[in-house]
Amino acid sequence: MLGVLKGLVTTWKTHWRAPVTVQYPDERLPLQPRYMGFPGLMWDAEHDEPFCTGCQVCMRYCPTGCMFVEMKDNPKFATGESKRRKIVADFTINLSRCISCSICVEVCNFEAIEMTHHHERAGYYPDQVAGLPTLFQMSADHRAGVGQKPGHETRNLL
Repeated sequence: MLGVLKGLVTTWKTHWRAPVTVQYPDERLPLQPRYMGFPGLMWDAEHDEPFCTGCQVCMRYCPTGCMFVEMKDNPKFATGESKRRKIVADFTINLSRCISCSICVEVCNFEAIEMTHHHERAGYYPDQVAGLPTLFQMSADHRAGVGQKPGHETRNLL
């Protein structure tokens, strides 16, 4: 009998608490600054070209094989406008296979990939493949949302 009364008291106390459930499509909780969604590519605004050289290191280290990368000769290198000999020609990520492990960010020698806050990309297969424009836009949206300037800042290694 005493156990039943304790249970009723506990139920009565929780009845008057504020709800903790968020109705997801209409309400959203703020993301933490270190949250990692899908990867995005960074754009070098100073030279008006991508930081990615298409070296394919990220593609080789990806545990799920969700990336495809091709490189091409940089036309700005021939004219002397850029120091990069090669730039990325094609970069696609199958977001339905990506596990957001950030290995691609860690192995990138040019710091051209960053983890964004984008995580709501539900859909069917053709919509799940993100190409160069989408990846650049994801990174730009992430930087604008976090309050960082678009461009390239070096990582703090200390």
